Amino acid sequence: MKSFIRVTKALSDPNRVRIIKLLGHKELCVCELKNLLGLAQSTVSKHLKVLDDAGLLAFRKDGPWIIYRLANDSESHYAAAMLEHLAVWLEDDPELIEMRLQLKHIDRERICAA
Repeated sequence: MKSFIRVTKALSDPNRVRIIKLLGHKELCVCELKNLLGLAQSTVSKHLKVLDDAGLLAFRKDGPWIIYRLANDSESHYAAAMLEHLAVWLEDDPELIEMRLQLKHIDRERICAA
């Protein structure tokens, strides 16, 4: 039951759901997510930690950046099931549609250097 509760709590915050939806379309670093969400870097980092602890995220180091993506090999079948559902849920949400459009213009080099 602990794994189920951890996943559902992680997805109980709208910004964490936004992060999941964005990462479903593109791998992103903290500064890119900060820019897209309009949140402080520390807030984005806290959200990423919660999502990672729930088994929803994976990450890799790429030079100075840590790049986040959705977990495709989560040990939690609850996390895997929620990611599968979230891939199709909320696709018609206007706010998420606008954020997806912004993804095309995200430039890590420019954003993170500022």
